[in-house]
Amino acid sequence: MRIRIVLSATLTALGLMFLIPAAAHAHGDTLKVVVTGQRAGHVTTDITWENDGDAIDENVAATVNAVSVDGTRTMGPWRLVRDPAAAPAGWTTAETLPPGSWKVTVEVGFPALGKGELEVGVPVVDPAPTTGAGTTGASTGGTPAVSAPTPDAASASGSGSGSGSGSGSAAATSADAASPAPAPSGTQAASDADGAAVWWTTAGVAVTALAGAGVGLLLRRRRMRGACRTS
Repeated sequence: MRIRIVLSATLTALGLMFLIPAAAHAHGDTLKVVVTGQRAGHVTTDITWENDGDAIDENVAATVNAVSVDGTRTMGPWRLVRDPAAAPAGWTTAETLPPGSWKVTVEVGFPALGKGELEVGVPVVDPAPTTGAGTTGASTGGTPAVSAPTPDAASASGSGSGSGSGSGSAAATSADAASPAPAPSGTQAASDADGAAVWWTTAGVAVTALAGAGVGLLLRRRRMRGACRTS
């Protein structure tokens, strides 16, 4: 029983070994590699079998190198990944080429050998304009244009201004004349009261002095009369 199982496994393995080279030989032993260009800086390539033009079913082992036309810059090596936009034969790079002219070389080593070259130009893409200035202008409304006044409007405005200022001045003068004089402030009233008190005090002192002088004169005269009578 075990011998039969071993023999079956061996025959199966041998059959696969013969079938795989036969399938590969049906496609051929070389690949057709065509560098089609670039998309947003990503190198694009079509890879098919040289004999029948079938697409490659398995992953490919390939390298992508790029050299600027003037030879001052190099990019890569990069690997190829499937390009969903160009299925089933399309392949592309995950990396991007900077703007400029490049000589791109794609070399494939598995599942078969193949090579492709192309000069690719990557244009400079201007950034999209921002809408900040437009939004600001729309939100603020911008600066409205002011039209120059016509001569008639200017004269009418001048007349209106003159008459208005004249009537305003007359009304202000009338209002000033009709308005009563301002009432004295509390400080002024207090100073007037202090002055009146000082005046009354001075007058009282003077009256008292005069009264004292009169009384003194009367007493002196009485003394003189008494002395005369005694003598």
